[in-house]
Amino acid sequence: MERTFIILKPDAVQRGLVGELIMRFERRGLKLVAMKFLQVSDELARKHYAVHASRPFFVGLIQYITSAPVVTMVLEGTNAIAVVRSMVGATRPHEAAPGTIRADFGLEVGRNLVHASDGPNTAKDEIALWFGSDLVDWQRASDPWIFE
Repeated sequence: MERTFIILKPDAVQRGLVGELIMRFERRGLKLVAMKFLQVSDELARKHYAVHASRPFFVGLIQYITSAPVVTMVLEGTNAIAVVRSMVGATRPHEAAPGTIRADFGLEVGRNLVHASDGPNTAKDEIALWFGSDLVDWQRASDPWIFE
């Protein structure tokens, strides 16, 4: 099983979309193994987005992600990273495929609702940064009906 990291960003929380978005991931068959509701500190935001530190949008990104609470999650499943990224859609909502989260709920790149890990190494690093080892290994009764 593969694990991936997700942030439901301040716009998703403020717009009351948290339940809808979690439901989409669960209905797809992904298993929740960690979740937090938190106000992101400046320090944590800077660590998470360090790869963008030299970009002109970095300051605005930090201000945005720390502006209101977020929900962070770790999801598990077969090809979880690719599955989640396909469900989330393109970074620019107007380019996202119909039926994706960003196409269904977003209009602007700066308010695109969700962050999702872009690969196995990123997922590993992000999970460690945001959750450490606070993940729950558990078996759902429905797992045999989802995974071969």
